[in-house]
Amino acid sequence: MALRKIPFETILDALLDESEVFPEHYLHYFSDIQPEHLKAFLDIWPRLSETRKRGLLEDLQDLAEADTLLSFDDLARALLDDDDPQVRAQAIRLLWTCDDPKLVPTFIRLLQQDDPTFSPAAATALGLFVYLGELEEIPSPLLREVEDALLAAAHHSAHPLVQRRAVESLGFSSRPEVIPLIEAAYARQEEPDWLVSALFAMGRSYNMRWQEDVIRMFDHEHPAVRAEAIWAAGELALSDASPLLLNSLSEENDSNVRDATIWALSKIGGDGVRELLEELYDQAEDEEEIAFLSDALDNLAFTESIDAFDMFTFDIPDEGDDEQETL
Repeated sequence: MALRKIPFETILDALLDESEVFPEHYLHYFSDIQPEHLKAFLDIWPRLSETRKRGLLEDLQDLAEADTLLSFDDLARALLDDDDPQVRAQAIRLLWTCDDPKLVPTFIRLLQQDDPTFSPAAATALGLFVYLGELEEIPSPLLREVEDALLAAAHHSAHPLVQRRAVESLGFSSRPEVIPLIEAAYARQEEPDWLVSALFAMGRSYNMRWQEDVIRMFDHEHPAVRAEAIWAAGELALSDASPLLLNSLSEENDSNVRDATIWALSKIGGDGVRELLEELYDQAEDEEEIAFLSDALDNLAFTESIDAFDMFTFDIPDEGDDEQETL
């Protein structure tokens, strides 16, 4: 449904009136903001309180996650050098899905400032460009610049969170230096945060070398570690994990781990998975749970279609072969 046209001055007046909650339906007007509106917004920005600024950006981030058709990129770009480090961090998060290579120098600069408030967000933002580089969708020199910055942060940052986010983003990379980094993070068995980051990087790697390491963490005492290991198994499509996850689901009490298990099963597939997910869907009563299970079943259908296609692939025989392979 189209938005009712409201003068942008009215929206800015509402933003300045901090005695009232900013109307939620006004947030949409910041998506794909027009240049003249952005200028007017930046003119009044210094007059807003710190609380109002941060609250607005938090609301925009929540809205962007709920509606992927919205884009607050132009507004976020304008706030990347804001005086408030928290605003800078929030602006970076609003740009996490933006694939414009022109952002790379700014993200690297913010990462290299090694500020615990916004540098972790910058490290995460650079992960998208590692992924794009592996797909050869950005120039290889730019990919190497991103990887070098993340490797430096992983080794030399004074802040563990910056280091961990750098390792996570490097999970996409095929650089040989990355494997020892992930192994070192995984070796910190007494530090669940580092284990989570290692497993996250493993899931991004599409490298089957991590299969045993991932499955070994299914029984970890910390739910966050179990959830991340299960997520990684789904990303890696570990067929050996499917029966283990099917058996463990009924005994799992942590909701995040249960959700990770359902989603991983939808990405792996296998015997009994469809029956289980359909049973859970039929039993679900909460609307959010129903929607989640519906998405999982849709994802499983995609997984099954890929598996079916793989079953029908065959080698084309060389000329001169006596026998022709048929479907």
